[in-house]
Amino acid sequence: MLTQIIWWGGNVLEVLLLVRGIQSQWMKRFPIFYSYHVFILVESLLLFGVYSGVPRMYAPFWWTCQFVGILLGSLILFEIYRVALGRYPGTARMARNLLGFVFAMALAKALVGHSYGAFWWPARTYAEVERNLRVVQMFAILALVIVIVAYHIPRGRHLKGIFAGYGLFVALSVMELTLSTFFGKSFTYMSAVTYNLALCLWTVALWAPEKQEDIARTLAPSEDHVTLISRAKEELEPVRLGLRGAAGR
Repeated sequence: MLTQIIWWGGNVLEVLLLVRGIQSQWMKRFPIFYSYHVFILVESLLLFGVYSGVPRMYAPFWWTCQFVGILLGSLILFEIYRVALGRYPGTARMARNLLGFVFAMALAKALVGHSYGAFWWPARTYAEVERNLRVVQMFAILALVIVIVAYHIPRGRHLKGIFAGYGLFVALSVMELTLSTFFGKSFTYMSAVTYNLALCLWTVALWAPEKQEDIARTLAPSEDHVTLISRAKEELEPVRLGLRGAAGR
């Protein structure tokens, strides 16, 4: 009964989130984030159908969907960096390249470490892949928090909600995976409840419209850079006029 409540509750929140995203056209601003939720909703319904119709195929379908889901979910972090550092394109590009390299190394370590000549898919492989990627995500989130606080980077309501929900999901996922490794058993309910909590945060944050000035601040060039350039022009103007006068003589 509890499993059904958690499952249906998550699906309802997914539908609400996607419907609101379509109505408000916010999917254009966060395409990866909403694509991830489309995948999760389709995966949930597909797995339910497979479990009801062909139970023996449920395990391979579940492993495949979980693997694709963890990779697609990792891309949300790249989108958060892209939007949060939109005023700093060079820094955002460097950060995304570094994240891509670290994620690729973590994935390769998990897969290569458990492949013995031929590709196989034990339960331990996915657990290690997820644990490695979640730890990388956690440090990437902490790094972005430090940058945002240090440079006073503005964030809109939607970006704050996505960031908070994703941070909560990653932190609790790392906790769950650590407990699973320590006690040697899976905490299925904890994982599902964690994701539903993140869904609640995302739905509430993305339900109300965002102020246009907040969006403009996140997309506009850095005010510090603009101010610096303006001041430099003002200070160099007398020098330029002096040189022009000297040249005229």
